[in-house]
Amino acid sequence: MPPTPDEIREAHERGDHEQVLRLTDAALAVHPGDDAAHEFRARALLALGRPDEAEEHAADAVRLDPEEVRYRELLAQVLSAVGAHRDAAAEYGRLARDDPRQTTWTLAEAEERLGADQAGMSVDAARRAVRLAPDNGRAQLALANALARTGDARGAIQAASIAVDLLPADTAAREALADARWLAGDDAAAFAEYRALVSELPENDRQRIVRKARSLYRQRAGWVGRLVAASGPIFAAALRRGWLHVEP
Repeated sequence: MPPTPDEIREAHERGDHEQVLRLTDAALAVHPGDDAAHEFRARALLALGRPDEAEEHAADAVRLDPEEVRYRELLAQVLSAVGAHRDAAAEYGRLARDDPRQTTWTLAEAEERLGADQAGMSVDAARRAVRLAPDNGRAQLALANALARTGDARGAIQAASIAVDLLPADTAAREALADARWLAGDDAAAFAEYRALVSELPENDRQRIVRKARSLYRQRAGWVGRLVAASGPIFAAALRRGWLHVEP
């Protein structure tokens, strides 16, 4: 007997991804056109860090039921996970056009456009998201990042400042504001924010901030400062201790 849809759903809800794979494998062996089984299999594969395989099953679910929004959203998520940001953006864009009130999809499109190096299109999508939900901090953050990528420092500062007000505990918003200030030539304020962020972020994010701070510092430092910046570990340690500053 093939597994029932309830059995597959229960395994999914438990987070038992390996069991989902076993059950959907059995279900698809009997009914290859079971769109729900393809969906759950794609979700399990994505959760297990196997997005390339998840893409195949998400696409099959969409092919079998093109009108099911849940499948199309899943496909967009999988496309993003495999780095196909342009295709993911197009899919989110189609979803947003079908339901223009849905801020989440418009915001996702803006983020994927930025990942696809389509900064201008990202600005357009982010502006739509902001118009739909002016108090959505993630939408303001997406707009700030997109505007910064297009070189609009003033607009980026404005959007990032709103994002910081709406998301006061969000380090990404503060980083975006620091980036915008650096773009605008306010190096001292940007460096001070990078210095503050270094002590708050996990290692992977901290390394990114240190690289930005180091690049900024090199632009403004004298010969002693450039010696400090020449060594990554020394610069990072000095930055964490608050020993380094950039004058206005």
